[in-house]
Amino acid sequence: MSNGFDFSSFWAQGDFVAHAVALLLAILSIASWTVILGKGWQIYRLRRTSPQALEAFWDAKSINEAINKVAGAEPFFLLAERGAEAVAHYGSHAQDEGHLDAHLSVSELVTRALRQGITRASSHLENGLTFLASVGSTAPFIGLFGTVWGIYHALARIGATGQASLDKVAGPVGEALIMTAAGLFVAIPAVLAYNAFTRALRVISADLDGFAHDLHTYFTMGGRSRPVNKEA
Repeated sequence: MSNGFDFSSFWAQGDFVAHAVALLLAILSIASWTVILGKGWQIYRLRRTSPQALEAFWDAKSINEAINKVAGAEPFFLLAERGAEAVAHYGSHAQDEGHLDAHLSVSELVTRALRQGITRASSHLENGLTFLASVGSTAPFIGLFGTVWGIYHALARIGATGQASLDKVAGPVGEALIMTAAGLFVAIPAVLAYNAFTRALRVISADLDGFAHDLHTYFTMGGRSRPVNKEA
């Protein structure tokens, strides 16, 4: 026998608004978990493969071979490819006064290409984070709205029937509070994932900046930058 607090009872007693809120929270939960799993796998794979790919890049015998070595680490591959394209573009248009690029040095062209590459790579890596932040900030309020509407609906029904005993009030009000719990259930994983991904992407961005600096040195000076020995 139903005790009035199970999901079927809640769904049967809810109206259109309660059903719409419940479905919206379910959709947000499914979408956020899809983003969490996809983004988590992307970051895990990049953090696992990028150190080996970068070492292989600098051990390669030619720039074309080096670029192929980082093909599995997409952001680093994008930077290397754009840097090489900038150098090739400079070689083919250096004497062509019909292009604005002819007035730029190879260093300026490489810097522009790497800056654009970092912007594009960062934008790709951050896809989905705005959605997780939005879900984390709005889902509790959506659940709270469902709770307020459910309590109003329950009190209106109680007022119409004139039955205000505790057993008549506890069931509908308790069912309305399910919405608040559902909103928190959707929001908490999204907030935790957003914070974890933000920290991981901060580390990856630092690696991209360092790789871009090394690439700029290689393409403009012919060698990878090395730390300066400050010992006397």
